[in-house]
Amino acid sequence: MRIAIVHRDRCNSRKCGTECILYCPRVRTGDETIVMGENGKAVISEELCVGCGICVKKCPFEAIDIVSLPEELEYATHRYGKNGFALYGMAIPIEGKVSGLLGPNGIGKSTAVKILSGQLIPNQGDTEKPASWESFLKQYSGTELFDYLTLVSQGKVKVALKPQYIDYIPKVFTGNAGELLASTDERGRLDHYVDELGLRPILSRPIGALSGGELQRVALAACFSRNADFYFLDEITPFLDIYQRMTAAKLIRELAQERPVVIVEHDLAILDMLADSVHIGYGKPSVFGIITRPKGVRVGINQYLEGYLHEENVRFRDYEVVFEERSHARDVVRETLMAFPRMEKHFEGFSLTVGGGEIQCGEVLGVVGANGIGKSTFARLLAGAETPDAGSMDASVKIAYKPQYIKATTGDTVEMLLRSSTSRFDSSWYQHEIIGPLGLEPVLQSAVDTLSGGELQRVAIALCLSQDADLYILDEPSAHLDVEQRVKLVRILRRFAENRESGVLVIDHDIYLIDMISERLLVFAGKPGVAGEAFGPFDMKEGMNRFLRDLEVTFRRDKSGRPRINKPGSFLDREQQSAGDYYYAEISKS
Repeated sequence: MRIAIVHRDRCNSRKCGTECILYCPRVRTGDETIVMGENGKAVISEELCVGCGICVKKCPFEAIDIVSLPEELEYATHRYGKNGFALYGMAIPIEGKVSGLLGPNGIGKSTAVKILSGQLIPNQGDTEKPASWESFLKQYSGTELFDYLTLVSQGKVKVALKPQYIDYIPKVFTGNAGELLASTDERGRLDHYVDELGLRPILSRPIGALSGGELQRVALAACFSRNADFYFLDEITPFLDIYQRMTAAKLIRELAQERPVVIVEHDLAILDMLADSVHIGYGKPSVFGIITRPKGVRVGINQYLEGYLHEENVRFRDYEVVFEERSHARDVVRETLMAFPRMEKHFEGFSLTVGGGEIQCGEVLGVVGANGIGKSTFARLLAGAETPDAGSMDASVKIAYKPQYIKATTGDTVEMLLRSSTSRFDSSWYQHEIIGPLGLEPVLQSAVDTLSGGELQRVAIALCLSQDADLYILDEPSAHLDVEQRVKLVRILRRFAENRESGVLVIDHDIYLIDMISERLLVFAGKPGVAGEAFGPFDMKEGMNRFLRDLEVTFRRDKSGRPRINKPGSFLDREQQSAGDYYYAEISKS
């Protein structure tokens, strides 16, 4: 079975000379395998296409994908028109459970949720006739999903949705946070969520004035407060620190005792702790996606990291994600890149104290701590964007800085923006070390102000790495990136630091990313919003133990080497806390 995809946002027949038509061997023999549609976009006949792939290679805008699918994928769940994205399989909400959806961005997770919420009637891949629930229900007759879909088709399911990109909320609501939340209080539980998520101090503030972390917590409280039959949460962790992530996870578990909950989450530590089962999504982003049947959380995440689905006998990635314990114990002798002195910075109501330390050539230094504790202020002090009240930075060190919150402020194309930031854009090094690994080829001709959150994040990372600097500071680079992209980011930054003998400083709340990427750790502690202090840098074991001791959370490693959160109060949790071993415990045998 073969599908042909034409990415209409990239297809530009007026600029390319219709090379897909000119070079297609079937067109040359007289068949109309590829024709120009009325909108000036290519239309490919999947029945006539022989899968030679010439059109894919000849298209200068990479607007065509020809993909051969497994024979067992006879019927699509839904397809977006002729030569559009196709989804196979379906997630299953389960009463009293949290079901996770794990997979790359653009693989069809949002499409599955639209179907489950009744916003979209699936067409089973037939784009020629109107879609109907009757036909789709026959496909799922006798399955655990049939009863739920029957209620959806009858309009008897109410859905509460927490969107992925929370920065759109201020565009549709102009009041303050309290007014927004009051309009969602359908269960009489709003005060509980406001207190648990620490929202009381910001209720009178305008929605447009909230930070990303504050807006994320408001969005979660609004979703939890709805009286719905089914709750869907699309990425709960961006801009939340580990403390807030744990609180959000606890509230979701409370909610799931009453109603089915489906979450999409790329922080594997939180997903592992939170979900009862996971569906793996795989395929080719924006081309086709396949959602598996539910798997146990531990098994599902380990198979996803392995890149091989055992029950389906499918390998969807040519490499395995490995967590190496020995990488944190390496005795590497590095030269000092820069020393930062003891510094102090005072704002109205907040003060930061930095104890001083050094950053080494070729290392990736991880930075952890709660939100509002001074991590971003420290980054701005290093970058020269803030001046310390006590202490002084070495101005001779060149620093490139990617801030935590990024906004699209230009209508230029991505390629034009990157070209303006570096003279090496056309070099093989830049194409193979920056553009390729960050997956920017498909968006090079897209306007920056039209990019999604994940695309904009990758462009911002590329802009930072394009600069000629000694130290590269990236503040929360994992936000809106999927697991695959986070793994690639780890490889990019570690290779970048070692090859250039530069320093890379990464501020992030994803424990897995920090675990994989860091050689040493800088730990921030104190009272959020009042006072913060930086300690370290420490080796990874000492640094993580310091950090997790305050959180009262312990991690173990399973036999794959993957860190996993121990259930609070469990035997392993109590044992590790009593030994002061909060992280890097012995590998579990189960």
